[in-house]
Amino acid sequence: MERVAVYPGSFDPITNGHLDIIRRGMRFFDRMIILIAYNPNKSGLFTVEERTDLIKKVIGDEPRIRIDSSSGLLVDYVKKAGGNVILRGLRAVSDFEYEFQMALINRRLDRDIETVFLMTGYKWFFTSSNLIKEAACHGGSVRGLVPDIVLHRLEEKYSKDRSGTK
Repeated sequence: MERVAVYPGSFDPITNGHLDIIRRGMRFFDRMIILIAYNPNKSGLFTVEERTDLIKKVIGDEPRIRIDSSSGLLVDYVKKAGGNVILRGLRAVSDFEYEFQMALINRRLDRDIETVFLMTGYKWFFTSSNLIKEAACHGGSVRGLVPDIVLHRLEEKYSKDRSGTK
């Protein structure tokens, strides 16, 4: 049986911490779907299309990885996509409680889908998309925390905001 993992997240934007989980996760799975999970009633810094484009540029031409998006129930997506594992990254104990609750409800909704956790690499322990956006918004350097293409796109977005044009 092919091992297909779905790695869900907002990826707004994708960080080097996300890439660490993707690279390490690919050691265990035959294929991976990076799933941009979004709420259509909320707006992110980057549109779903922009996030997809950034991830494609960062991942490159990796035939075992597919990028998709969904606003629905995660277990429904995983089942329709032919997946059998939800891959999640853990940074700190504070992540664990939320992720544990999500894993339990997903397990209750579909007992055939497992959740697998990978601890983030120590370099990315404090990295989150929200913290990166917060720092970048105020002109702080996030170099080294995100891929260069993401860094440039953040700088473009926030320089427009600071100049008053959107």
